[in-house]
Amino acid sequence: MKKTTNYQQLAQAILKNIGGKENINNLIHCITRLRFYLKDESLANDEAIKQLSGVINVQKAGGQYQVVIGQAVTEVYDAVIALTGPFENDSAEQKTQPVQDDHESKSMIGTVKYFFSQLIGVMTGAMIPVIGLLAGTGILKGILAACLGFRLLTINSGSYLILNSIGDAIFFFLPIILGFTAAKKLGSNPVNIAVVGAVLTYPNIIKAASQVATAHISFFGIPTTLVSYTASVFPIIIAAWLGKYIEHFLNRVIPSYIRSIFVPILEVLILSLIILVGIGPVITLLSKGLADLFITIYNFNPALSGLVIGLFYQTMVIFGLHWGLIPIVINDIATNGHSYLNAILSITMVAQGGAALAVFLKTKNKHLKEISLAAAISAFCGVTEPALYGVNLKYKRVFITASIASGVGGLITGLLHVNNYALSGSLIGFSAFITPNVGINQNFYNYLISHYSTLLIALILTLLWGYSDRYLKANTIEGSK
Repeated sequence: MKKTTNYQQLAQAILKNIGGKENINNLIHCITRLRFYLKDESLANDEAIKQLSGVINVQKAGGQYQVVIGQAVTEVYDAVIALTGPFENDSAEQKTQPVQDDHESKSMIGTVKYFFSQLIGVMTGAMIPVIGLLAGTGILKGILAACLGFRLLTINSGSYLILNSIGDAIFFFLPIILGFTAAKKLGSNPVNIAVVGAVLTYPNIIKAASQVATAHISFFGIPTTLVSYTASVFPIIIAAWLGKYIEHFLNRVIPSYIRSIFVPILEVLILSLIILVGIGPVITLLSKGLADLFITIYNFNPALSGLVIGLFYQTMVIFGLHWGLIPIVINDIATNGHSYLNAILSITMVAQGGAALAVFLKTKNKHLKEISLAAAISAFCGVTEPALYGVNLKYKRVFITASIASGVGGLITGLLHVNNYALSGSLIGFSAFITPNVGINQNFYNYLISHYSTLLIALILTLLWGYSDRYLKANTIEGSK
């Protein structure tokens, strides 16, 4: 049977057990998960979906009904969309808001939970389309740093100029890209918000902001301070959020026969002024404060920070809460040029992969061997969900040994002050630990020590205590599929 047929059958089965097309408000996907926004989650048959061949697990978080697929998520997503048709973004605000019951909406905890779900939803929708590209360019930048360090390239060479431009472009123009993706998520016009992002990264504004003599300007008598918005995250997301309200207002007050000309330019003008003259510098200052706050906490006790984050980060992944940290990492790298936090998160991927690899080495079950090896390779490439749901959580001791190894690895990472210079990590992202404009130095060697010692700890703990084939009798993979 062809794979495409399998995807079609899986898509049909998921739709049937999720309550049908009519129960879906919206659907997006990330690297491994289909993320449904359902009208009524009680109509979904969780156990039936978990039993489907091709489904790893089901999770509910951030107002989303998440079906964990693994590496084939794009193919399954396309198969679902082929059956349902595309979901329009015009009413995305209505479609993507999780339902609050009356009792929950009246409580303070319910209100906080609701807005936290909304925040996670916006972050996932805006960040998911660019995460893979950010990780890939991070690897490229690391390789370039190594080439400079070994003098295979010079900073003035044409080869370096072109390759470095490819590596830098997504970060430099991140407001344009995030403007487009955030607008699609929030229901504002993606092209208009992308143009606002282009205004924020306009060369003359960036140049003026970089010089003390020209950074302080006035706009028709209103004093303002220009700041650099290249690689910024939060200002353009605020613009996308405001954009849906401004656009709705303009469409209401401007006659239809001139609307197509005046609404776009007025929206761009109003939002650009709000960001540049109004709240942009404040948001940028807060972003810098957020990055500095984490560094302050980290510097207070790097080892303890590494231990705590290492122990619990993959638990956050299970519930989909890790997306709250991704913008912080991106902001950290954009603001400071590096991220100690991302170095610790990288360790957790290696630990999960190491535990899955131990299961591959120890089990005699052919099917489990195939799944655990594939899951380990995926984790070493930076995607841990196949290892988490396909192997480690099924055999709870494996997840425990992985978490212990992750905590110890985080502690080692903190003690050695391992630093990360791009949104990439695990074993495939080794080049993200090469110091830009310096090359391979002690930081890279500390990366090797911390990551491969974590891999070794996860392997040994899982081989000695975490897994035995006798667990197959109580929790067989074949039985769940």
